[in-house]
Amino acid sequence: MRNGLSIELPSTLFATAESVPFSGAYDVGILASGSDEYRADAPFAWNVRVTNVGGAMLVEGTVAGSLTTRCSRCLADVPIDVSGDVEGYFIIPGKGTAPDGMEADEFDVLPSDHVIDLEPLLNAAVLLETPLMPLCRPECLGLCPTCGANLNDGPCGCAPGSAEPFRENPFAVLKNLDLGVE
Repeated sequence: MRNGLSIELPSTLFATAESVPFSGAYDVGILASGSDEYRADAPFAWNVRVTNVGGAMLVEGTVAGSLTTRCSRCLADVPIDVSGDVEGYFIIPGKGTAPDGMEADEFDVLPSDHVIDLEPLLNAAVLLETPLMPLCRPECLGLCPTCGANLNDGPCGCAPGSAEPFRENPFAVLKNLDLGVE
């Protein structure tokens, strides 16, 4: 192993059906997904097994840890426990070809130095387990649209309906347009 996220494959692994386990800690730092940022305060633990499947190396394992992000409604910090499956497929140059039904973005070619960088695989496994809309709790009330107060802390004092009145979509007039097409 060169560093915490790169694994150097031993020569014994180049015999078909051989398998070798690897494990370590992974300092996630900050990951971004869309407009959300996820911060890890402690390293994630990872375990993978690399198996020679004849012409390719199959990487399978898990990664687990805790992230913190912001609630999509009230912007409070939200802790999220994450446990994801790590998967990778690396074709051995000169020995293997892409399997039928696999798209080009579903596999990599094993580098000539036989070192696999796990960071992209670990990042993908972590991000796949994060929620699309992180919430501090399902019944989160969010922020007041007028003053920006966190409504989970109690009423803000703004009069109900004091927010800017709803404006109709300017394209709504088109719904009654008759183009004479049936």
